[in-house]
Amino acid sequence: MLELSFDEPEKLVTVAHALSTRSRVDILRLLIDRNLNVVEISEALNLPVSTVANNVKILEAAKLINTELVPASRGAMKVCSRNYDDIHIAFNSKKAGPKGALHVYEVEMPIGHYSDCEVHPTCGMANADGMIIREDEPASFYHPKRIGAQIIWFRKGYLEYLLPLELPPGARIESLELSLEMCSEAPNSDPNWPSDISVWINGVEIGTWTCPGDFGDRRGKLNPSWWSDWSTQYGLLKTWRIDKQRTTLDMEKISDVTLNDLMLMQRPNVRLRVGVKPDAVYQGGVNLFGRQFGDYEQEIMMKVHYMLD
Repeated sequence: MLELSFDEPEKLVTVAHALSTRSRVDILRLLIDRNLNVVEISEALNLPVSTVANNVKILEAAKLINTELVPASRGAMKVCSRNYDDIHIAFNSKKAGPKGALHVYEVEMPIGHYSDCEVHPTCGMANADGMIIREDEPASFYHPKRIGAQIIWFRKGYLEYLLPLELPPGARIESLELSLEMCSEAPNSDPNWPSDISVWINGVEIGTWTCPGDFGDRRGKLNPSWWSDWSTQYGLLKTWRIDKQRTTLDMEKISDVTLNDLMLMQRPNVRLRVGVKPDAVYQGGVNLFGRQFGDYEQEIMMKVHYMLD
């Protein structure tokens, strides 16, 4: 569920604008049951491809949908998926929600704020001003300057984060969402460089996503000017969601792991690990993007939806 209130007027206006035309509402309706590319949406709604592409950009800017470039017979095509099932607007944000209302606990964790790691070359990290450590020196991954990293890459291994979980007494968790921008790690960049990127929560593997490649066909929207054109440029924003029935990745089921498996209420934090397993079929590495690199102005986002007894 997307929570909106007058406390975030710009966000509220952006979402309201995205929902202000029938064509964009129709696009969201089409994405209820399945993901579609721009051409399929154009054919279903009998609209020009250019019109659909423009509306998709507006919905993506409002974070109502995700888009992903996937290989096609000629180049790549943009596939769209919906981000939320419900939108809730609180007109009186100062008023406590009624018993049984859905609440949201949200944390944004900098990608450099990991608590544990095991990485192997190629590896490195940088921020908006330049390289933080020398490339391919795993021992430097514990340098204090890592906290400011805005792009991190490694060929094998993992990064682990401890995200705080501060819920009120009597909270009942309904779902947990994690979103982060990432891609494979190839020499320079390579769109055909698959990598099996796995995610664990509290030691439980919730699923593996096979990223198709390391994307460098254009500059990332947020990349600083010093970053070279031949390096990794951007990733794909992936959203993992765990509820009481299953785990999904971008709204598609990826495993049978449920909230009960994670034992969230038995600890004051959420232990998140992102990496490539030693026995993965595609050991193509990982790139993680922060606010100042790639296409999405965010770090690692965690949202916990809960109700109060």
